[in-house]
Amino acid sequence: MKSNFAADAPAERKERSWTAVLAQYKQPSPARSTLEIAVTALPFVALWTLSAVAAVYGYWWGLLLTIPAAGFLVRLFILQHDCGHGALFARRSANDWTGRVIGVFTLTPYDYWRRTHAVHHATAGNLDKRGIGDVNTLTVGEYHALPWWGRLRYRLYRHPLVMFGFGPAWLFICQYRLPLGLMRAGVQPWTSTIVTNLGIALPVASLMWLMGVGPFLMVQVPITLMAATAGVWLFYVQHQFEETHWSEDDDWNFQHAALHGSSHYDLPFPLRWITGNIGIHHVHHLSAKVPFYRLPEVLRDHPDLRDIGRITFLQSLRCVKLVLWDESAKRLVSFREARAA
Repeated sequence: MKSNFAADAPAERKERSWTAVLAQYKQPSPARSTLEIAVTALPFVALWTLSAVAAVYGYWWGLLLTIPAAGFLVRLFILQHDCGHGALFARRSANDWTGRVIGVFTLTPYDYWRRTHAVHHATAGNLDKRGIGDVNTLTVGEYHALPWWGRLRYRLYRHPLVMFGFGPAWLFICQYRLPLGLMRAGVQPWTSTIVTNLGIALPVASLMWLMGVGPFLMVQVPITLMAATAGVWLFYVQHQFEETHWSEDDDWNFQHAALHGSSHYDLPFPLRWITGNIGIHHVHHLSAKVPFYRLPEVLRDHPDLRDIGRITFLQSLRCVKLVLWDESAKRLVSFREARAA
């Protein structure tokens, strides 16, 4: 999982100019963006409907369709994510209203999420500005300074069963029902959350009345849980890898943190497509307004970016054990490594 430093060198020399270099990729295509919405939303609705019909008539094998449906729900979230960055359409109103509608499907209040995610982009890799829109990460020193119950709580939080099991379910089903973290940030987070909740409640109540509570839950619950787990996993791997970058505020630099604090999750093509190229995350953090469908163009035109922070799917599985930032070694380590040190 070590970076290819020979390949990193050219990128290091060009790091200061990446903002200007990537500016040419920011222009979205309205036709392409509309097509991407169609080829994502229509299959999702079709798969959900077929799964629902199967559940109502007792064809339980039809519930296997919830697996690809969850994949398309993840892709819908990526579209909402691009709207939040103003990257899917040129007009902000088009981005915002598209994102708000998609938020009903993803159970994510768009305006609330957009604000917390903006904080994440502005502070990623900054040790002095952790806590909003990111995975809670302690340094080795901070962890050892905690009382035993604090260490136990952190260990439970970072346990895979919580991080990728209970955590995603809590985040999308419960936490997003209130603007936690922005409770005093004005009316917009509250409005976004309440309106999204109403937008979710009305179709849910209608579908439960139409098809029955049991069949609805048999379709919606697995889709939601699988998509939520996949989404949290992607976000985790994008920043929680061995060669990631963290620094104190005085030494923090936006472009360096974006380039070296975000991974290039090099997935097979089908997974790249269904996840909307979000694995090209270091480029996304360098310039968040580049539409997701143009990210591969950047790697094609600038091959020196391909090996920076690159991890494969198999390598990403080893990232689960990396839970603490070792300030002396400047890398993420496991609990065992921290104890040995």
